[in-house]
Amino acid sequence: METKPLKLTFSGFKFLVLFFFLGITLTSFSQTGFKNPVIPGFYPDPSVCRVNDDYYLVNSSFEYFPGVPVFHSRDLVNWEQIGYCLTRDSQLPLKKCWASGGIYAPTIRYHEGKFYMVTTNVSGGGNFYVTATDPAGEWSEPVWVKQGGGIDPTLFWDENGKSYFLSNTGIHNDGSNRDGIHLSEIDIKTGKLTSEPVCIWNGTGGRYPESPHLYQKDGYYYLMIAEGGTEYGHKVTIARSRYIYGPYDACPFNPILTQINRDTQNSPIQGSGHADLIQANEGSWWIVFLAFHPQNGQHHLTGRETYLAPVSWPENGWPSVNGSGTVSVDMNCKTLPLKPFAKKPVRDDFSTSKPSFDWNYLRNPARENYVFNVQKSKLILKGSAVTINDADSPTFLGRRQDQISFQSTTLLNFAPSNANEEAGFTALMNERYHLDLVKTKGKLILRYRLGEIRHVEKEVSVNEKTVYLRIESTPEFYSFSYSLDGKDFKALGKVNTNLISTETAGGFTGVFLGLFASGNGKASQTPAEFEWFDYAGK
Repeated sequence: METKPLKLTFSGFKFLVLFFFLGITLTSFSQTGFKNPVIPGFYPDPSVCRVNDDYYLVNSSFEYFPGVPVFHSRDLVNWEQIGYCLTRDSQLPLKKCWASGGIYAPTIRYHEGKFYMVTTNVSGGGNFYVTATDPAGEWSEPVWVKQGGGIDPTLFWDENGKSYFLSNTGIHNDGSNRDGIHLSEIDIKTGKLTSEPVCIWNGTGGRYPESPHLYQKDGYYYLMIAEGGTEYGHKVTIARSRYIYGPYDACPFNPILTQINRDTQNSPIQGSGHADLIQANEGSWWIVFLAFHPQNGQHHLTGRETYLAPVSWPENGWPSVNGSGTVSVDMNCKTLPLKPFAKKPVRDDFSTSKPSFDWNYLRNPARENYVFNVQKSKLILKGSAVTINDADSPTFLGRRQDQISFQSTTLLNFAPSNANEEAGFTALMNERYHLDLVKTKGKLILRYRLGEIRHVEKEVSVNEKTVYLRIESTPEFYSFSYSLDGKDFKALGKVNTNLISTETAGGFTGVFLGLFASGNGKASQTPAEFEWFDYAGK
């Protein structure tokens, strides 16, 4: 068969040149650089593990249910939630849990075909772990660790196959509770500690040494922890030893990660710490960690988020984070080949039989008060006696505010016949700090609860059953408005974001945008119907 030479016209040649240039550009773009945070919003205390080419990450969830969100990635940059570890009340008792109680600092690990997630329910039982063969769930019932006290637990298997348990304190046989990072052997089948806890490192002198993770590399045991408290003084330090019980020698250039250097005091990233290291499938090392984004001065509202940075870790050397020990929003570094997921839709039309992974309840929900009407695509909320001012489980379904500037709108059908009944839309940091746009009998009310201060900003007469409720945010203000036709929105008021920030309200969570209903002391007779919910960052 005769092969003819390829002939290119000038237009064809230009096309090939353009194709070649675009190919280089797209390849470079897909493997160079990313933006932090990689998981925005209240997703703190990240822990990560790898199975072949897949990466799995978990976060703290505190008083929210289900507990411990599970994310999946193929590139460490793009993450998609695939489920929760704790989906049953028997796994996660949260009755009367205080704000920022509940689930602290989970660790996820994979060992001999099984996933382990170990964590602390600080208001309901202490340390425990659950297991699964599929990280999307279902996960097992808890195996409780027979140890009093201690948070931020982790599990570790050495190269000899022994199982170890670490936490930030240890209860000894004499009943004493001693600070520092403690290590014990553990019977992984029963949760029983089979050796006395040994304090293996106290850190470098920063307060609250916590978040221990242990790694084995080049004949050393590397122990990485967080110090300084999960605020502006947060940092990550590391030490190593030839022997698992030590003594451990501190890295000479600790902290290996922090944003408290002189040159980073005005950085849009602050409070970096509580980290976990992961080796990628092609050999590179990375670190995931929490940090927060200040707005409106020294305040933050979106919670502590999940960040990523590259790590250089030479043989027999110390890990170096991003070359400088600091990170930025725009990370200019080579990544794994990027494999993004589809963007989330702006609208949730409630067309499924259960809430999407974005939504959470406050504590263990009374499930009979939530109806997902698939046929009519409606979320129906039945108000109970509990209110959103109570450290309890009101009829509430919320999603994280994961952008500093956003617009969110919902369509509510609600015509209560009794004065005690209400339903609405809230920006909630906790039960003592929230901003509410509420429909009651004949009225629409904008009100604020700010600690001991309870203030009604505005009331308007609204007798129509259907009303559109809107919350918008900028770095400085939350703004509230309503509409009767979905087009003409009338402003009701605005309030400074600082008033419900973490620095004002305290705690470890971030703002939730919640739909709720309540009978204010007794069960409501009128259900509230939410037809859809829109959320879009600006």
